Amino acid sequence: MTYFKTWQTKGDNKYRAVKKTVNGIIYHSQKEANKSVELDYLVKAKEIKSWTRQVKEELRGENGTLICKVYPDFLITHNDGTLEYLEIKSKVTATPIWKIKWGLLQDKLQDKMKTGEVKMTVEY
Repeated sequence: MTYFKTWQTKGDNKYRAVKKTVNGIIYHSQKEANKSVELDYLVKAKEIKSWTRQVKEELRGENGTLICKVYPDFLITHNDGTLEYLEIKSKVTATPIWKIKWGLLQDKLQDKMKTGEVKMTVEY
């Protein structure tokens, strides 16, 4: 017997987010899709250099063992070369597991954050 949660049988997202397609790319939520449109405008206005979505970051332990992977929603490259990891969240999607992964990513990038090479942002 297979057990499905109610949202799985309906094909819904477990957080009830509505997927949205922009330029042929399916985003997990309308907030993410809207942010991608905003970032496209910023690139055209030459306020940022570029952006990519769902960049995989591997989080490793002290001895190099892979602990988990995290996929921030956007990685923005600013005109001065600095990078910004941007995560779009709601109160519901900011789960304890996500908070741990985000904290581990901050720990991994702390030296670059201190020098100003990298910035980490969460938009609610």
